Amino acid sequence: MACLNILVALAVVAVAFPSTLATDWYIGDSRGWSLNVNYTEWASGKTFYIGDQLIFLYKQGAHNVVKVINGTDFQQCTVPSRAVTLSTGDDVITLAEGKHWYICGFSNHCLNGMKLVITVVPQLTLVPAPTSFEAPPPSAATGIAFSKCQAWIVGVFSILVIIMD
Repeated sequence: MACLNILVALAVVAVAFPSTLATDWYIGDSRGWSLNVNYTEWASGKTFYIGDQLIFLYKQGAHNVVKVINGTDFQQCTVPSRAVTLSTGDDVITLAEGKHWYICGFSNHCLNGMKLVITVVPQLTLVPAPTSFEAPPPSAATGIAFSKCQAWIVGVFSILVIIMD
């Protein structure tokens, strides 16, 4: 019974505190938020999850981070009047689901490529079950695409089962 209580407690902790598994993304890596960085290339191949954090590092007063509201403002490098502007030089944004657009609002910085668009996805993505008795395609063989959180839970449970045997 004590083992079951431990397993339940671990499951509750893993579900209650998924943000501990979030990723901190340093925009532009070592180059930071600056001119002459291809942020489209930087973001390609990365998967951004709910709860991850974007960290914009730059020299305060030389740049800023403007969260624009839509793709049109992003493409045209327009700073809308109700846009959120960050300017500390060490700006951290915790991500929610959906598409997000960021630009630098200084003079022509955005027009010179200082802009980033990302799409944030949920941690768990269910794969639809097959509708016939045929074998599922290889990409859906497990039925579930595990997120970092679910993989962590499975790993902890696996270790506990091995220890308890």
